[in-house]
Amino acid sequence: MGKVLTEVRSMQRNLIPDAEDWEHYELPSLRGIARKAKQQPAYRFRDLSSCLNKTHMKHAFKRMNKKAASGVDKVSYTDYRENFDENVESLIGQLKRQSYKAKLVKRKHIPKAPGKTRPLGLPVLEDKLLQTTSSDLLSAIYEQDFYDFSYGYRPKRGARQAADDLTVRMQYGRFGYVVEADIKGFFNHIDHDILLEFIGQRVDDKRFIRLISKWLKAGILEEDGKIVTPEEGTPQGGSISPILANIYLHYVIDEWFEAVVKPNCDGEAILCRYADDFVCAFQYSRDADRFYKVLPKRLEKFNLQVAQEKTNRIRFSRFQPSLKNRFSFLSFEFYWDVDKTGKPRLFRRTARKRLQSTKSDYSQMIKKLRHMRTPLLIDKLNQMLRGHYNYFGAVGNLKSLYAVYSHVVAKLYKWLNRRSGRKSLTWAKLKRLISYRVLLLPECRVMTNRQKVWW
Repeated sequence: MGKVLTEVRSMQRNLIPDAEDWEHYELPSLRGIARKAKQQPAYRFRDLSSCLNKTHMKHAFKRMNKKAASGVDKVSYTDYRENFDENVESLIGQLKRQSYKAKLVKRKHIPKAPGKTRPLGLPVLEDKLLQTTSSDLLSAIYEQDFYDFSYGYRPKRGARQAADDLTVRMQYGRFGYVVEADIKGFFNHIDHDILLEFIGQRVDDKRFIRLISKWLKAGILEEDGKIVTPEEGTPQGGSISPILANIYLHYVIDEWFEAVVKPNCDGEAILCRYADDFVCAFQYSRDADRFYKVLPKRLEKFNLQVAQEKTNRIRFSRFQPSLKNRFSFLSFEFYWDVDKTGKPRLFRRTARKRLQSTKSDYSQMIKKLRHMRTPLLIDKLNQMLRGHYNYFGAVGNLKSLYAVYSHVVAKLYKWLNRRSGRKSLTWAKLKRLISYRVLLLPECRVMTNRQKVWW
């Protein structure tokens, strides 16, 4: 059945390539670039620098985050918009004179996990605008080259879609072994020279490539005031970082898997990748073993390393369901079990670490906002719960969803009773309150068409 679905989708693409591949681009120039990239896979674009004009920048500026933090120059979205025409003309003049210089990138460290942080780069707004415009151009080209099993940082694709598609492909495929992998500090170890060489396979514009090099080499202002000049990596937070990361992994992993790994496998093999986190499924043990051994060597050629604690090779078969034979991907835990009819089925539940971190987030949020009026607090919680249910609302995951709901109710009871010097809320009163104000239950989620889906 999986092969039939793939063939049907391929036929649909061939029948209506325009509607699927480039019609969603608003600007005619971007549609033209995408069409040419699709029709001529080996074509190298020679004059992308001319597309860094006022029309493209205005289109990019409208889509930028208006509330994003400012960079080292402290210029906000509103400040730049006041004299937008003059600012853009000045920026274009710098590009034409080749006097443009990338500003320092302000670095902030945000919490990632207990005891860990993620470095986030904040470019100045003008650099971010130019990066967004360049990202649009690269996306129009490479969206025609990227494979369907690549989901991270791409339009109309997301983590939930990746998890759903992987479930369907494994449910109806003949796979018995899984290699789950993650790349250690991927964004911090991207080799600049290799990345520019990859881009050069589709872009024959030295000025455009030199512009990308300036952003890669831009100095980083640390929180302690030190300035660091990076020799590798690209800061997360830059508008162009996602497309650069996808281009790098497209050549390092995706094309290698399609051109080398799959043809040399004795059985079926699939890959599902979301940014630097990916899962490979194989039909035979020898294929999985060979891939597991070769993967570190492949990554080392491009200055990358696998994260040993997140990279495993496991037996994963419908014929041998076991609590030990599970793997985590995109905050889901995948496992085989039998359904109500006694047939084997691939189920998903919220990964245990993600479940604990979610509960902790709700606890901190309720504690911090307990001073709010109770109806407003419940409305705030409903916004978070709706997003949680929409993502984790998968078949077989109802127990995990109710675990979050029960935790929220318990924390409401705890912290609402601590707003005064005495206990003022009983369980009966709280139940009446959340039934009247409707604290969202996990049985249903509201879709965009206002239809309810029951789990």
